[in-house]
Amino acid sequence: MNTASGAPHPASQPPASPSPPAPAPGLPPLAAWALMLDALADAAWIVDGRSLQVGAANAAAAALLGVAGPELAGMAATSLIATPEDLAFWDEVRQGSARQLDSETVLVNASARLVRVHRRVRPLADGHFLVTLQDRTEQQRQQDEREHLLAGLQATLESTGDGILVTDLAGRITAFNRRFAQVWGLPEALLTQRNDDAVFDWMRRSVVDPEAYQRRLATIQEATLLQASERLVLLSGQVLERVTQPQSCRGRPTGRVWAFRDHTALETASKRIEALTTTDGLTGLFNRRQLGEALTDSIRQAERNHGTLALLILDLDRFKQINDSLGHDIGDRVLLDTADRLKSCLRQGDQVARVGGDQFALLVQRVDSRGAESAARRVLEAISRPCAVDGLQFTMTCSVGVALYPVDGDNADLLVRHAETAMQRAKQGGRAGFRFHQPHHDDDLRQRMRLDHAMRQSLASNRFRLKYQPQIDLRSGAVIGAEALIRWRDPELGEVSPGEFIPVAEDSGFIVAIGDWVLTQAVRQAARWRHEGLVMPVSVNVSALQFQQADFIDRVAAVLREAELPGSLLELELTETILVQDADEALQRLSQLSQLGVRLAIDDFGTGYSSLAYLKRFPIERLKIDRSFIQGVPQDDSDAGIVRAIIQMSTALGMKVIAEGVETEPQRAFLLEAGCDQFQGFLYAPALDALSFDERVRGRPRGGKSSHLSLVGR
Repeated sequence: MNTASGAPHPASQPPASPSPPAPAPGLPPLAAWALMLDALADAAWIVDGRSLQVGAANAAAAALLGVAGPELAGMAATSLIATPEDLAFWDEVRQGSARQLDSETVLVNASARLVRVHRRVRPLADGHFLVTLQDRTEQQRQQDEREHLLAGLQATLESTGDGILVTDLAGRITAFNRRFAQVWGLPEALLTQRNDDAVFDWMRRSVVDPEAYQRRLATIQEATLLQASERLVLLSGQVLERVTQPQSCRGRPTGRVWAFRDHTALETASKRIEALTTTDGLTGLFNRRQLGEALTDSIRQAERNHGTLALLILDLDRFKQINDSLGHDIGDRVLLDTADRLKSCLRQGDQVARVGGDQFALLVQRVDSRGAESAARRVLEAISRPCAVDGLQFTMTCSVGVALYPVDGDNADLLVRHAETAMQRAKQGGRAGFRFHQPHHDDDLRQRMRLDHAMRQSLASNRFRLKYQPQIDLRSGAVIGAEALIRWRDPELGEVSPGEFIPVAEDSGFIVAIGDWVLTQAVRQAARWRHEGLVMPVSVNVSALQFQQADFIDRVAAVLREAELPGSLLELELTETILVQDADEALQRLSQLSQLGVRLAIDDFGTGYSSLAYLKRFPIERLKIDRSFIQGVPQDDSDAGIVRAIIQMSTALGMKVIAEGVETEPQRAFLLEAGCDQFQGFLYAPALDALSFDERVRGRPRGGKSSHLSLVGR
């Protein structure tokens, strides 16, 4: 038998093993030893001290050595493990001076497998020796893995830009990185002393308010599961952000992790970002977001003072012709000139913003309809003055829409929407003019009531239908899922867009019944496909109101059970608002859905608000990038940056990411290069009825021969 040498170890001398029981009457001594060997879990064999041959061995020994049990009898002890240590031991046995051997070693069995073992040799009665081997290969592998993991964790700690400190439940320091020492300016001597009290005292004496710092620290230490984030001001003037989270193992707290970041640099960056997010990059005016905030503030003030205000939204007429004929550089100069002209129309307290490409807004304070009309005419006159750019003279005009507070709306969104609607009416009316908002509130209410009644009748009459949009793996081109999309054609209203009737259903609460119908139909279709040999997961949108129903989890389970569909073939697409309204309740519900095997995704990701802390807690498997971010890629740098950020974040969180609304090959190529996993959209196929989906995925009419699946435009 082949053997591999292990480093020899001095034979240890533990207390001798108790002598085995006396052989049963009528059994030879070796037979009695054999019975004992069979009772041992470890590999073991008996060696005759005179011949140094194996007299008996158990099945575990045969398995470990890779030799048939009968073949072991009679083999030389030195042929089984032939390390220098073993050869020396058996030589001493031959000379009558050896007592016992106990150490780690290695051997190569008959299958050429290297085995790490703990070997013990003990003398028995009648000149025999008991050899036992404990296989330590798996233990050594686990130890190597732990050492590798610890090395990786230490490297991770050192690579982060934050100062990291880890303490146990008693507050003792168990780990830290060099960045921690740098952030706090800890002297090298403190680090080498490994004196926890000295380190904590240095930190306490470094802050501006040591007493408040110590009180807060005590509070955090007492609350074992507390997560906290706060700022610390140091005597040096440095501002740190301290974030702490409990450390747990198998559900039990084991300590706490502290992260420290230089917040001074973050504040500077935050101010720069704030400037970019609140002002227009070209003109320096407020952007749409800042206009909304200013409008909201003005409404609150007007409400307190029983005042009025006007919002004017203007759009330059035929501005596209300037960009197309003179170029975007000239167009930008025209926009800058427009901004200057609008500033000249402002009174004290008024504000102007650029809210779109060639769209501007004026917020005019303390005016009634007559004052708003005067402001609109000032704008029309200022814009219509001749322009001169690079020796070329031309005249610009604009169309203005006006909405008044509180007549046309009591919040910013309503005023903006009504002013934009009025501006569109001004354009439709011939341009170069202004229009006030004409309220149609009663008409809107009647239309919503009509839609709500028609929806209820249509559900009872089975007039809704589902279509399925294929979801594609970006790398393989394979169809990996289908999103169920509801469609409605009413006998009187005709084809009604989901964007029109879904908001009405959500407002009236009827979305719960519609959502239940969609869930049932989609699950049944997935079950039919599975029965026909097409295993295709289906995705179903879930509204916030539907998700909050007390019996929602039971309903999902019942639908899956009735259709005999595995939960893994159903994905529920949730909105971001569902996750943040009541995080604890949402986590409980999502965990119950996950236990059913149901996959969970966040729909239209990026259009709402999602905290990374929430995303880490919830069992979300996939993020869905909203089509609004996909439309501009790869040309729009902002959209491209947002999409890349979402993909990178998803990867870090271990989630898949799918892009919706992919319509062009450049969009697909960009997503593939950015690391996106999946997509759906018109580039591959629109939403299809179940039969068309089946035929498209199988690449053939049902009953026909299969063909290769390909992407449109590839």
